[in-house]
Amino acid sequence: MADNRVVVYKGPGEVAVENIEYPKLEVPQEVASAMGMSVAAPHAVILKIVSTNICGSDQHMVRGRTTAPVGQTLGHEITGEIVEKGDDVQFLDVGDICSVPFNIACGRCRNCKERKTGVCLNVNPARAGSAYGYVDMGGWIGGQAEYVLVPFADFNLLKFPDREQALEKILDLTMLSDIFPTGYHGAYTAQVTTGSTVYVAGAGPVGLAAAHAAQLLGAAVVIVGDLNEERLAQARSFGCETVDVSQGPLEELIAGIVGEPEVDCAVDAVGFEASAKPGEEAPAVVLNQIQTVTRAGGSLGIPGLYVTGDPGAADPEAQEGTLKIRFGLGWAKSHAFFTGQCPVMKYNRGLMMSILHDKAQIAKAVNATVISLDEAPQGYKDFDKGAAKKYVLNPHGMIPA
Repeated sequence: MADNRVVVYKGPGEVAVENIEYPKLEVPQEVASAMGMSVAAPHAVILKIVSTNICGSDQHMVRGRTTAPVGQTLGHEITGEIVEKGDDVQFLDVGDICSVPFNIACGRCRNCKERKTGVCLNVNPARAGSAYGYVDMGGWIGGQAEYVLVPFADFNLLKFPDREQALEKILDLTMLSDIFPTGYHGAYTAQVTTGSTVYVAGAGPVGLAAAHAAQLLGAAVVIVGDLNEERLAQARSFGCETVDVSQGPLEELIAGIVGEPEVDCAVDAVGFEASAKPGEEAPAVVLNQIQTVTRAGGSLGIPGLYVTGDPGAADPEAQEGTLKIRFGLGWAKSHAFFTGQCPVMKYNRGLMMSILHDKAQIAKAVNATVISLDEAPQGYKDFDKGAAKKYVLNPHGMIPA
């Protein structure tokens, strides 16, 4: 009997909300078989989802720009209330409200012990690293749903200290599952510090989160570049400088703001669906631009998604993730490149404290906008059109008006 509903990919440009089975305290059979673990998951909990967000990474799948099969469940940005727990969950209780890192991590492998939870070795037979509701990430059911299973719960979950306070600040706290730590990771690995001049490529939610994170880290100037004026206006709403990257060489646009054609550090929050001009896709353009405008000896944070399989790419090389990057330029300028999934657990507790004590206003920065689970298909369409909003799904009506 179907006792759960989840958002499902139905083909390029189409998602639907469908009925599925209520989750069991079991890991996916493919993970258990390949990784030598039991299907039974006494280490897991089932969450009643309080809030779950639409992410730009989901949009790549929905556009048909990954190898996601029809029927792929969606959603990896999850905040929820524990309604059931396994016998081996020791430090969490039914009723706790928790943030779920989008990285699924066992807590027991070498990488997890080194806090590299974005590349856990035990939760995905295909490669290191896993996530809820994502292609090639182990077959875990997505969290744009009413209920979801979270394995290795004692390790993975971040419990909010006070239920009433958590619900009051839920629109900020819901960003802890992915985009706030991911944006912070981009800024942190770019080595943003007091007085830095920073360029952030992309004014989508992750780019806006990176810009807000750069401010928290003490940047003197944060410049956000994009082609979408509505999104650039959102960046200006919390104190960023902005450039329309179609309006001239980026280094000249930057010089008009900081007086020189370079910044101390840069963040790529765009990824492989980058464009130099509206309608002209150029997957390596942002990687090359940030090398051009970052000073010699600077660092580049690259949280933007790059894939190994892109069937919609314009050329065969890009279809397998091979891009024409000016690596010689980066080498000559002694740049440091930081890539890959954000290890959310490295940052989420500190960012939670910043939210709870009113030091961070991430919901305002990304324009958090609440919609119902049934409105998810329209939310995907609006987001794909470039809406300057971060859509937050409210499956059980628990988000206060």
